[in-house]
Amino acid sequence: MGEQIKYARLRRKLSMELVAERAGISRATLWAIERGTPSVSIGMYAAVLHALNNMDEDLLLVAKDDALGRKLQDLGLKTKQRAPKKNLK
Repeated sequence: MGEQIKYARLRRKLSMELVAERAGISRATLWAIERGTPSVSIGMYAAVLHALNNMDEDLLLVAKDDALGRKLQDLGLKTKQRAPKKNLK
């Protein structure tokens, strides 16, 4: 993910200093994000994506259509079973 953020910054021809300033983080933190350092919080990633011309809107799409999650949820739902119909003779 960090590499993709770096490429997005470079494609926009934005300097590390400018993106870090827009995101309200240090240049060292941006460097850590672009290297994919796992200790950086997701909030910092979101701030950088926002600084890259509102790319953080894509974060709202995460797990929006969770097909597997819905199937697992449906398997856990209890359904009432009907009594068998009585034969009226």
